[in-house]
Amino acid sequence: MTLKVIFDSNFFFVPLQVKVDIFSEMMNLLSQKYEPIILSTSLEELRKIAQKGTPKLRKQAALALKLAEKCRVFDIKKNRDETNDDVVRRIAVQWRSPVATNDRELRRRLREQNLPVIFLRGENRLELEGAL
Repeated sequence: MTLKVIFDSNFFFVPLQVKVDIFSEMMNLLSQKYEPIILSTSLEELRKIAQKGTPKLRKQAALALKLAEKCRVFDIKKNRDETNDDVVRRIAVQWRSPVATNDRELRRRLREQNLPVIFLRGENRLELEGAL
């Protein structure tokens, strides 16, 4: 069975900040076949940044959207009182899936749920926190 890994929107900015191919690094880290997933709510968040952010942020978001095309999109409904991080956490809990994120607060919340988290460690490598 292929492991589903949920990519948080901020994770697509990693290759723009440091020269890391998140997809091949993910393969090396997990040493198994995985499917990169982006939730429709995260995709929408990237689109908003690409339209309304600062000029630098708009350019980065446009590149992040290009990277997001390598992911399978899952259409998810966001509840009225949920943030995008809440949605990522809710789906990760439902699927028992690891999440790729560099958001410290989201990482903490996922760890409280005993969910594995993948994040950038230092300047050039991904790290897995928790068991798959």
